[in-house]
Amino acid sequence: MTPATKYPDHLERWREAARIAAEARELGVRLAVPGASRRRIAEAIEGHIRDAGAAPAFPANLSRNAEAAHYTPDDEDPSALAEGDLLKVDVGAHIDGAVADTADTVEVGGPRRHAHLVRAVHDAVAAGIAAVRPGGPVDDVSRAIASAIRARGLKPVVDLTGHTIERYVLHAGKSIPNVPGATNAVFVEGEIVAIEPFATNGVGRIDNGPFGHIVRFRRPPPSGDPVLSELFDRFRTLPFTARWARSDAERAALERARRTLQTYPMFVERAGGLVAQAEHTILVGPDRAEVLSVVGAR
Repeated sequence: MTPATKYPDHLERWREAARIAAEARELGVRLAVPGASRRRIAEAIEGHIRDAGAAPAFPANLSRNAEAAHYTPDDEDPSALAEGDLLKVDVGAHIDGAVADTADTVEVGGPRRHAHLVRAVHDAVAAGIAAVRPGGPVDDVSRAIASAIRARGLKPVVDLTGHTIERYVLHAGKSIPNVPGATNAVFVEGEIVAIEPFATNGVGRIDNGPFGHIVRFRRPPPSGDPVLSELFDRFRTLPFTARWARSDAERAALERARRTLQTYPMFVERAGGLVAQAEHTILVGPDRAEVLSVVGAR
């Protein structure tokens, strides 16, 4: 069953969460100027989501240059953006588990040395969305994404994918590869899907880098630990960060649980190539995709 059939009362929440995520994404892009603190940008994005009536579905990912994904600043992150940095602003919001996931790439300071990378992922996400049809092969979307990126003389990142989304489940099991020939899956009307191309001037593959300050519960914690139980009630199995701890007790509980939490390494382009990303959350409609993560969408 798809979200449209399992959670029909949640579709308007998905649309609202996606609109809020899109606003937060655009805020992050605007704040990405030379000298800006990555930590303060992340906090502004997450604060906007909360103020708008949603909750972050994962920590704001602010990966730059060869960092493809899965970096959020910690409490003591000293890093500031430099002119020419290629920053991925990857944002998630949810309302009662209805999760939206969206991203864009900005070249900090606008020197436009890497404009072709940004154009490539914009072309690719548009081409991929246009290829979505209920009952249609996922491979059609993968082929459209790869063709758009290669037309710019760049490479799709072959081991990063889009994904279906379900309530409280960010990656719900069906992958949307950025190259064809990797899946026989088809789209189903009512699915919520993240179309998520990555383009690079490197070799098109990623390696695991250092810890990116993102974790999630694999399963509910033991009932005898009330602080951890409260944290699980807040985040369920969605990703979060220790930066969101509200007290010393919560920080201590996360330290106790670190061996049972899933940790996320940064994804880094294998050859050190620059990486750009674009992403929209869509609903597979009766004839085509409805793009949800658009500012002003209702």
